[in-house]
Amino acid sequence: MAVTVDTPDTRTRILAEAIDAFGTRGYAAVSLDDLAEVLGVRKQTVLYHFGSKAELFEATIDSAIGDLGQTLIAAGTGRTGWPAVEAVVHAVFRIAVRQPARLGILREVMRLGGEWSARATRAMEPTIARARLFLSLEMRRGHMRQTDPNLLLVSAYSTVMGVATEVEVLRAVGIEPNLREAVRRRRELLKFLEAALR
Repeated sequence: MAVTVDTPDTRTRILAEAIDAFGTRGYAAVSLDDLAEVLGVRKQTVLYHFGSKAELFEATIDSAIGDLGQTLIAAGTGRTGWPAVEAVVHAVFRIAVRQPARLGILREVMRLGGEWSARATRAMEPTIARARLFLSLEMRRGHMRQTDPNLLLVSAYSTVMGVATEVEVLRAVGIEPNLREAVRRRRELLKFLEAALR
């Protein structure tokens, strides 16, 4: 039987464990009982902080996407042109290597669809709008080649999500999901973006 430990950071601990669990195993494979056991708390403690499994999952969506957006904005702030693009790509791959479950949440949400997918889309919109505006302005200023910013963003997103969260697909095509391969994939994405933008 789990011991209830309700400290001020209990909510934070629950959220962190839920991000890891949902982001690596998926929504259906994770139970509140499992989370409570790993955390050393009662299921009722989890439900005290998050009223249901769905509410907890929504909190993981908000946290993962919020952190991702802040990281990307911080990486690009104060930079223009190609250095900003490089900084953002490096930041995304740092997350992919150090906190893959955060990107796994995004993958799981899009796989599940419905209201959760709509919630994620709404949460990502400010970051996407900022990236779209940045690319459009840089293209108008002549710092980057004219191309469709939306298509470029979708291509970069798909590449990052695929190489960061689809371990089975990577192995199927002969790529081992390790640090060396992540660095190589980051270099390849930068080459792709450079060819599209310069």
